[in-house]
Amino acid sequence: MRPPSEDAEVLAPAKIVQSVKIDQNLGAQVPLDLTFRDESGQTVKLADVFAKGKPVLLSLVYYKCPGLCTMTLSGMARSFKPLEFTPGKEFEVVTVSFDPTEGPQLAAEKKANYLKEYGRPEAAEGWHFWTGDKKNIDALCAAVGFHYAYDEQTKQYAHATALMLATPKGVLSRYFYGMEYSARDLRLGVVEASEDKVGSLNDAVQLLCFRYDPHTGKYSFTILRVLKIFGTVVMVTLGSFLVLMFRRERRLSRAVAEAERTGVAPPDMSDMASEDGSKSEK
Repeated sequence: MRPPSEDAEVLAPAKIVQSVKIDQNLGAQVPLDLTFRDESGQTVKLADVFAKGKPVLLSLVYYKCPGLCTMTLSGMARSFKPLEFTPGKEFEVVTVSFDPTEGPQLAAEKKANYLKEYGRPEAAEGWHFWTGDKKNIDALCAAVGFHYAYDEQTKQYAHATALMLATPKGVLSRYFYGMEYSARDLRLGVVEASEDKVGSLNDAVQLLCFRYDPHTGKYSFTILRVLKIFGTVVMVTLGSFLVLMFRRERRLSRAVAEAERTGVAPPDMSDMASEDGSKSEK
């Protein structure tokens, strides 16, 4: 591993553990005016990706990382496989190297490798591999709360790992931790970030039963929310039944009063129930 660029921050081993972390900047705005280079060497802006009007999944790695970054990117490819959504269609993926000495050629090689592992060549239009200078890299890392440091002893970068999901407007909405990511969590995150512009009725139902936990970076089943939904259904059903019974009782009272006045026997109650039921169906 070659040394970092001259202006890269080099910390003592004791301070590395303290400095390496990921802050959840939920609700923060990603600076869309930042510029990078794509895998073909062209200058691109974050705004170019967000202009497509889709949620954007961000990952920060360095391409020559011998361990964690490789596992993270492989984990992304594996997690995307069972996901019905495809980068470039329902959402975008932007992978950025935080090593300013890495360039487009290496980014292109990594893109080819992980697209092959993913197995969906059509995702090439939606999974971007970028490099950039330190100024823009640092600005992006600061915005998403990604803190890393260069370890002089190992000649490698020390860093944590997470995926950051942003809305089409560039607002950070979800963080997913680890090196393996639940396809269900990614899907629900994309559906929420898109403001229901993608997804199905089943997704909407699942979002009623699952809630994002920022401490774990996962969606968890919430029994209280399910009980509230069940309680609401019961109350609506019971209310409808009471209204029906009240209408039936009122009609019967009127019929009895009319019978007393005219001397004609009131209609059978079962006939009224059938009539009420027919009206309710209508």
